[in-house]
Amino acid sequence: MSAPNNPSDIDASRLRAIAALDLVGTPPEREFDALAALAARLLDCPIGLVTLLEQDRLWVTGASGSDLTHAARDDAFCNVTIAGAEALIVPDTLGDRRTCDSPLVRGGDPMRAYAGIPISAPDPESGTRVAVGSVCGLDRVPRPFTPDQQAVLDHLRTLAEALFDSRALRMRAEQQSSMMRRTDRVFRQAERMAEMGSWRLDLQDEVLSWSDGVYRIYDLPLGSPPPLGGAMDFFPEHARGTVAAALANTMETGAPFDLEVDFLTAHGTKRRVRSVGELELRGGQSSAVVGVFQDVTERHAIEESLRRSASVDELTRIANRAAFNAELERRVAAAQTDDGPLALVLIDGDHFKAINDTHGHLIGDDVLRAFGRRLRRIEAGEGLAARIGGDEFGLILSGDAARRVDAVVERLLRDLKMPVHSGAGAIAVSATIGYASYEPEEGTVRAFIHRADTALYEAKRAGRGTARGWRQLRERDRRAA
Repeated sequence: MSAPNNPSDIDASRLRAIAALDLVGTPPEREFDALAALAARLLDCPIGLVTLLEQDRLWVTGASGSDLTHAARDDAFCNVTIAGAEALIVPDTLGDRRTCDSPLVRGGDPMRAYAGIPISAPDPESGTRVAVGSVCGLDRVPRPFTPDQQAVLDHLRTLAEALFDSRALRMRAEQQSSMMRRTDRVFRQAERMAEMGSWRLDLQDEVLSWSDGVYRIYDLPLGSPPPLGGAMDFFPEHARGTVAAALANTMETGAPFDLEVDFLTAHGTKRRVRSVGELELRGGQSSAVVGVFQDVTERHAIEESLRRSASVDELTRIANRAAFNAELERRVAAAQTDDGPLALVLIDGDHFKAINDTHGHLIGDDVLRAFGRRLRRIEAGEGLAARIGGDEFGLILSGDAARRVDAVVERLLRDLKMPVHSGAGAIAVSATIGYASYEPEEGTVRAFIHRADTALYEAKRAGRGTARGWRQLRERDRRAA
């Protein structure tokens, strides 16, 4: 059968609206069967149907006088009805070109007369209404439909759409309720995983509300939380004042707070907690302070340990690259201000890979530790020694040591050529050095490092176990660098 001006596929909006009703594939529901029966009676037809039109088939969601549950979309009269906005009246389906080819007309138990009207439902995404099916009456013999019967189709459409709207609202409420239950479960799981909980302080009656996670942090059984004063007693005196001041400031100014303090549980366990709070407004007026309470004891301990070790190389016990970079930035800035002497020394251990390959990594580590000890002797006073790579080291010199950088490097070369004594015996070692003195016209840390690095490169070209200073380079080499 033909369906002029009707697209071959139901658009996404229609599919969303039908999916939101959750009627396809479900058993017939009483209210839709009742509507179908009313359509049959008012239209004086033996059959009444309420249908939904999917992408490829028609689904019967309410029926009277028929056991039809579904049909191919192209065979259904509703496929024609839904293409228009008004009722479709076909007194003789066999004589109408729009319906004459349908198996419903030419098959067994033929449908020879039809009166139907499109019905719509809301698209949950856009909120607009979209045609999703029809309410109709069918007869097995050709027959006319009176004006009154045709007019009653509008009332049937109103009833059908009211049922659809009611169902869509109920389904949406059930989905939201289900989503809220899932969210609550996820929130409780997240509280346990993150060792946190939420709290609320009502400003009118000073009633404190806690989620389960707060009880766990306090080591208290689930139930009524203590009054505000009792909850504050779990903080040591020095922390209690900090929390009370932050809470008072939020209530007075509306500014949120975020703080970490020490805490003592009901079982006497020392913890570190983080408390975040902000003002809750109702009708433009302050109604409560709400927030999150979290046990950060483990994280705090890790951070404290990291803070202690963040600037130290674990193997050599001298500064690491991050501390070296930060110190170099600071000293360059100071040199730009007070024009004080500053020198940068870059050191590469020679043939370190060969040591590892020959004697193993444990002996290699002994060599690196020995280099670290020797550099610490050099850095005493106005220097900073650091391990900045695998077998790469750096030395920052200020003051008199920077003025005497040539002599310092000469001594360092000798020290780093002393054999390292280990379980494998005396290990022959050496290092290659490049260095530069800071010159204010350089301007940047990058340029300073580049000059020392260029000098190191030239030293390697000259031979391992040697040293070169930027000022010692030939003018041609400086220009090339």
